[in-house]
Amino acid sequence: MTTDGGGGSATGGAAGGRGAQLKHTGLRSGWTTGACATAATKAAYTALLTGEFPDPVTIELPKGQTPSFALAKESLTPGPEPERSAMAAVVKDAGDDPDVTHGALVRVTVRPLPPDSGVVFRAGPGVGTVTRPGLPLDVGEPAINPVPRQLMRAHVAEVAARYGGTGDVEITVSVDHGEEIARSTWNPRLGILGGLSILGTTGIVVPYSCSAWIDSIRRGVDVARAAGRTHVAACTGSTSERTVLATYSALPEDALLDMGDFAGAVLKYLRRHPVDRLTICGGFAKLSKLAAGHLDLHSARSQVNKDFLATLATEAGASPALAAQVAVANTGLEALRLCESQGIPLGNTVASRARDEALAVLRGAPVEVDVICIDRAGAVVGRA
Repeated sequence: MTTDGGGGSATGGAAGGRGAQLKHTGLRSGWTTGACATAATKAAYTALLTGEFPDPVTIELPKGQTPSFALAKESLTPGPEPERSAMAAVVKDAGDDPDVTHGALVRVTVRPLPPDSGVVFRAGPGVGTVTRPGLPLDVGEPAINPVPRQLMRAHVAEVAARYGGTGDVEITVSVDHGEEIARSTWNPRLGILGGLSILGTTGIVVPYSCSAWIDSIRRGVDVARAAGRTHVAACTGSTSERTVLATYSALPEDALLDMGDFAGAVLKYLRRHPVDRLTICGGFAKLSKLAAGHLDLHSARSQVNKDFLATLATEAGASPALAAQVAVANTGLEALRLCESQGIPLGNTVASRARDEALAVLRGAPVEVDVICIDRAGAVVGRA
């Protein structure tokens, strides 16, 4: 029996409608893949024991919220114990967060196992498998993170107690088109192959918190350290990554950290989990923000300070007239070009200040730092 529901996003519950409305922001929160997989697990195991799918299905998250999820698909396969199974699927609603997994269909198939087998997790189509050490899962395990596993086990135990089951089940998690979606994530670089990870520590996606990106930075450091890398490079984007690879051709892929705008996340994690050397590479304008003390380089949260650039230009030898031009330049790159035209090494000065800020955040951690500033084409315009 297979049915397709019209819904799929989380509804109702203490966490609020199709995702809770965040105070002060007007933005709607969403649900992690781990929460969706937990809801699908509870629905499927309930159907396996009772023959009926709860729809919507309500779960309890680690901080006590109790959202309900509509089922997008459900199927019950009858038969003797080894062949019997139930599948339930939920469409992930990431709220107002620009999450690449928003709208993905998370499927869970539950099969009974012999007594005392416990809960066994499998990766279905679209869910990755761990192939490198350094992650919070053993090599060969499905990429279903520890907190989602804990949540699923807890809800299996709850359903078993309510309906007289043993709680011994195989849980296979799949994500439609997950392997394709995963190409837009860190998973291939982290050695998670074949699809997405099932993630989440609270079950809730906070819009624009970028917690998944920051978590990926941390996992990237963990994987690099586990592989014995002594030199990692934190890059703001693909152009800076190409520049790093041209500069340090021996750097392997797992030593490259997709830092994006989160310089602070890289530095604070390396402070606690150091490697011998860190290269920071990014656009001149972004790294001028780091030089000015900003650890979040996103344009919505920090701006290029032209007065600060004028001060640095003066330190680099600019005349008062040139410094005045820098202070009213349209962009950071224009300020750089003005200085370059007169032989003033503003790029090097910005790189040096950015390095100073990085070392200040590292607070004496045994990490050597070098900084490379580039222009939009990837040409190096400053180093320290």
